[in-house]
Amino acid sequence: MKPPEPFTWFVDRSLGRKIVLDLRAAGFHVEEHADHFAHNALDAEWLGEAGRRGWVVLTKDKAVRRNALELAAILTAEVACFSLGTGNLKSEQMAQAFITARRRMEKALRRFDPAMTASVTVTGHVRVLMAASQLLAQPRDIK
Repeated sequence: MKPPEPFTWFVDRSLGRKIVLDLRAAGFHVEEHADHFAHNALDAEWLGEAGRRGWVVLTKDKAVRRNALELAAILTAEVACFSLGTGNLKSEQMAQAFITARRRMEKALRRFDPAMTASVTVTGHVRVLMAASQLLAQPRDIK
């Protein structure tokens, strides 16, 4: 099932806490990891809960797409997950990447069924890698 609109964006702890303020200031409805889970909660735990609640995950942890347990949680809970293509950014840069990508991320959420994973570049480009629980033979760039 597609996440309900308006979208709720779940900010993974890997992004830090400052990004939450920046995204909220830009009009994102944000749920923060620290408000719902222990700092050391397993990724598979919070991914599953985010999916059950219909939250869209924002992260910089690319391993979330590759780790078997985390991928299983994404598939089982039909998570929609956007991860930054590079993790070596300052908080403001990460926030700006997601803010710039927002229209494209929302377009991807409307177009593709979960489980869905996509990458977000520092310039705000979005590439869908998995949709409807299937890896795409040709990743889709969202314009």
